[in-house]
Amino acid sequence: MNNNILIKKSDELAHLVYKITKGFPKEEIYGLVSQIRRAAVSVPVNIIEGFARQGDKSYRQFLIISYGSLKELKYSLQFSLEEELLSKEDYNKAFESAEECAKILWKTIQTVSKNC
Repeated sequence: MNNNILIKKSDELAHLVYKITKGFPKEEIYGLVSQIRRAAVSVPVNIIEGFARQGDKSYRQFLIISYGSLKELKYSLQFSLEEELLSKEDYNKAFESAEECAKILWKTIQTVSKNC
């Protein structure tokens, strides 16, 4: 899988998360909003940092960290929906984007793992 596609999709997800969390209550700005945004940005940041290290083992480790952040994000989105902080429409958009990223990311992890 092309690394640029993975970065592009994860970047789109991060921007989407920033957009949808703007509607959260102000009292969540240092709580759930901060947590969700950090997890979302962590996905592309770790992909980029791992790729920059130019070694398959290091890249794989950063991809795994990125995947963990993606799982954290998906849980946080589900939690936000259940707490009625997030509309079903925004949840569906973000979840679908996260699922798309997860598929590409997992396939990339598998490919890189074969080279380690």
